[in-house]
Amino acid sequence: MNPSGRLLGGALSLASLWLLAACGKQEAPQAVQQAVPVQVVKTVAQDLPITFEFVGQTQSDQAVDIRGRVSGFLVKRGYKEGAMVKAGQLLFEIDHKPFQAQLDAAKAQLAQERARLEVARANLARVKPLAERNALSAKDLDDATGNYHAAAAGVEQARAQVEEQQLNLSYTYVRSPVDGVSSFAVLPEGAYVSPTNSLLTTVSTLTPMRINFSISEPQTLEFRAEQANKQLVPPPDQHYEVTVVLADGSEYPQKGRITFADATYNQQTGTFLVRAEMPNQEGVLRPGQFVRVLVNGAKRPAAIVVPQRAVVHGPKGDLVFVVDKDSKATPRPVTVGDLSGSMWRISQGLGPGETVVVDGASKIAPGATVKITGEAPPAAVGAGSVPAPASAPAAKSS
Repeated sequence: MNPSGRLLGGALSLASLWLLAACGKQEAPQAVQQAVPVQVVKTVAQDLPITFEFVGQTQSDQAVDIRGRVSGFLVKRGYKEGAMVKAGQLLFEIDHKPFQAQLDAAKAQLAQERARLEVARANLARVKPLAERNALSAKDLDDATGNYHAAAAGVEQARAQVEEQQLNLSYTYVRSPVDGVSSFAVLPEGAYVSPTNSLLTTVSTLTPMRINFSISEPQTLEFRAEQANKQLVPPPDQHYEVTVVLADGSEYPQKGRITFADATYNQQTGTFLVRAEMPNQEGVLRPGQFVRVLVNGAKRPAAIVVPQRAVVHGPKGDLVFVVDKDSKATPRPVTVGDLSGSMWRISQGLGPGETVVVDGASKIAPGATVKITGEAPPAAVGAGSVPAPASAPAAKSS
């Protein structure tokens, strides 16, 4: 074969191979997009219990300053610092010898005045019948009568002095007026107690224990607005239940009630004081502790909640994937509200009866077909499981 024939045959062979390759590409089947397996939850409208969370501080119901009521040297301390004391228990003793001497002198003065009264009474008894027979002048009768009344007044004055000295003597024995926990001794034994140096210690009652916390003005206004719009329902008679969480995260077992809410805002802080009281028979709570205060009892009616993992946090906000009747997952912008345990309350963007992707949302593209592999039960929220919403109750004092 001549060279030109060989070149033509090679060209025909290359063209045939190119056509075969092209035909093969056209006949290759297109890849089918597979459905993404997901788990979903059906949204249900339900009443959502709300817990308002604050930082509070404990305060004794009675913190009594123990002071010396008379002046003298402190001779004895009768309690162990920091120990529990009973009402009437001896705490301190002030040198009572000077007061005992003053009491003895007052008693002696009282005896003297009584003797003077007896003399005046006897004298009046002799003068009166003589004056009636004109044996003595009216002036003699007036003098005898006046001496008798003066002597009687002297007895009363002396008796008052005795009572005063008895009180002063009793004040040298300083006793606790209440049951409670004692503080340190301010003055040591041997120190001089005077009106300017009279504080000896403090005794604080432990039950009930007060819990003081503050509510800001914006929180109060938001709470009232939500109440007016029926977005928040307070408990009957505004009787909120109070739980205390200690510094180590443990929950104090006793429950309390709000007993006082100040009607006036603090102009410096923009808040107003709320007080709760907790039973504290075991003395677990001590005055001055910082605690977390959980106020339970309010609820949000017809709330929609979804698991936390169903909410996708994106640069443009929060969203969830909603599955339609064609098994297509569509992103839906939502506004999240309170956190209820492991559930978010959806304040805007979802209604009851919608199918929301719970697991597998990270693998879904907008409009993707999904395959439901499981359905979680409708989200349910237990009472008191919602920490720290933005609003706060304007508590009713009782």
